[in-house]
Amino acid sequence: MSQPKSRSDLILGIALVLTVAASLAVVRWGGGWGSSNLDGPHGFVAHPVSLTQVLDDPLDGGVAWLNTAGSIKLRELRGKVVLLDFWTYCCINCHHVLPDLAKLEEKYKDALVVIGVHTPKFFAEQDTENIRRKVREYRIKHPVVSDANQTIWNRFGVSSWPTLVLIDPQGNVLGSAPGEGNYAVLDKVIGETIQKAKAAGNLDETPVKFFPENEKPDNTPLLFPGKVVADAASKRLFVADTGHNRVVMSDLDGNGPVLIGGGGTGLTDGTFDKAQFNRPQGMALVDDTLYVADTENHAIRAVDLKAKTVSTVAGDGSQGRRDTLAGSARTTALNSPWDLAHLAGTRVLFIAMAGPHQIWKLDLAAGTVGVFAGTGSENIVDGPAASACFAQPSGIATDGRHLYVADSEGSCVRSVGLTGKFQVSTLIGQHDVPNVLFSFDDRDGKGKSARLQHCLGLTYADGRVYIADTYNNKIKVCDPRTGTVKSLVGAVTPGDTDNPPRFYQPGGVSVAGTKLYVADTNNSRVRVVNLADQTVSTLAIDKLGPPSPPARRPAFPNAVKKVHDPAKVAVAKEVEFAVTLPIPAGYKLNAESPLPYVVDAGRPGLIAADFPATGKRVDPPSKQFSVKVPLATLPKVGETEVLTLSVAAFVCSEGSNLCTIKSYVWTIPVRFEQGGATKVPLGP
Repeated sequence: MSQPKSRSDLILGIALVLTVAASLAVVRWGGGWGSSNLDGPHGFVAHPVSLTQVLDDPLDGGVAWLNTAGSIKLRELRGKVVLLDFWTYCCINCHHVLPDLAKLEEKYKDALVVIGVHTPKFFAEQDTENIRRKVREYRIKHPVVSDANQTIWNRFGVSSWPTLVLIDPQGNVLGSAPGEGNYAVLDKVIGETIQKAKAAGNLDETPVKFFPENEKPDNTPLLFPGKVVADAASKRLFVADTGHNRVVMSDLDGNGPVLIGGGGTGLTDGTFDKAQFNRPQGMALVDDTLYVADTENHAIRAVDLKAKTVSTVAGDGSQGRRDTLAGSARTTALNSPWDLAHLAGTRVLFIAMAGPHQIWKLDLAAGTVGVFAGTGSENIVDGPAASACFAQPSGIATDGRHLYVADSEGSCVRSVGLTGKFQVSTLIGQHDVPNVLFSFDDRDGKGKSARLQHCLGLTYADGRVYIADTYNNKIKVCDPRTGTVKSLVGAVTPGDTDNPPRFYQPGGVSVAGTKLYVADTNNSRVRVVNLADQTVSTLAIDKLGPPSPPARRPAFPNAVKKVHDPAKVAVAKEVEFAVTLPIPAGYKLNAESPLPYVVDAGRPGLIAADFPATGKRVDPPSKQFSVKVPLATLPKVGETEVLTLSVAAFVCSEGSNLCTIKSYVWTIPVRFEQGGATKVPLGP
């Protein structure tokens, strides 16, 4: 792995320059590795360069492809506008780009193809399975290539996360947009590019099909739980079921679960079953109110455990920027709040505000919120709170005299004094080296000599700070008086076992009595560590299941429609169609994608109610298959009904992994007669 530049150097020197080297067209933005704190917007920089001279395909060199049947060549996308998103899954600014990409993909769904180029910062981010789980967790639907060896990154000369590169339908690089917050300018440039290509006859609007990880069946009770709060006094456990957009409350043994949030994605207040969250993370319990960092809603929610209602107490639902300092809690925009800590004896909550790399303070009594510590620059700088710097703080806890902060991008644990000048110091990790944000490893020790890898959570109990050393797949314990840290349980190699204890990127920890509860994020479990003997068990939450997914009718874009000749069929309680899809020679069905189909009737009540209106699937997919349509009543001799069968097939050429959607719709008049056929053939 090449040695990166410091992030501050890259921000100051990000002069976007394009060069063409010899016979290989290469897009350059300076050199070296880069920064994830480009929280822009930085705009779109136009630098037209042709990639037609590239000897190999510009996307060659990735070690794996996700959300697609296999590797994709840029030349296969001629006729499409292509947007490359250079990202890494630890990066909060990369997270912020994802909603913009989703909006662009929906607006230009038949003309634009987004491809994520995942180029890692941390060791753990080189692993394909780790990327796969984050692609699923963050609901990314476009193809993602693992650029673990930085091949594509270097080919395009990228120097910062995130960076978006726009390529026109003829394969020319139009320019780039570094940082986040560039939706408006990208929308404008993409729209203009599409219109220009359409006018020139160069636009291909054939729908393409990808296979998102998050559309695979979900049968786990929890899905990527991010944080956990265990309260010994009330004997209650709270789990941020992040992937399911809800909070689960139970007793400390997992009995009597109560669901807070209906499971849908949204910012909706109301009763437990009606309320909605968007990837909730950290929580803090104050008497009978649970406060929740509703991360991707950029809000703090209050869960009234007696009234069984959810309300919003801070944030206006929009993402704030670094220049937001203080204001009314309900009208001030927040920016990816990741964790909360309550200062005992007060009405104050501290917020680990990951987006602007700061610690904020929410005064519940006054109804105000604002910056408590951190300038907003992403760095590890000690000193007075007003001039100190943090790097994506993602976990926070207090002993009443200090705030302890899991500063994830710096792989550090920080301490903020709560008296006097509110001094910030680094308890574990480095703060005085040039490449401080790239100083990570797995090393027990004291102060500067110790190393963590992207720690996301911590908690304080009985004079100890317990740390979720996330990318090292370990739980560690620190004596804050000496700054000494040691591994408690877990191993660098991820796993899903109690004995020996194995975790998979744990994100949150909480202590109740002699038990440490762990949100074992990538295993979608809660684990319990007995602090007396360091044994580990997996918590079974009684009768908990995943939310029921909403029923959706599949789409059949650009369908080939055919009205079938009237068919004479036997009088029976079902009609059977023998389907042969007209797949052209040289093409194949994608073996991993079932074929959705829907049958509609010319009049209501004809098809039996147990045949879903949202359709069924052919799994595994086959060019030839049978569809049996149950009828609500036995038809009469001589009766004629009209049935319509719609099928979507995901078709790839024999030499390509890029699949397009081919839709077919047959309208079939069916006449019921004695001695009629038992099957109706449908084909080319």
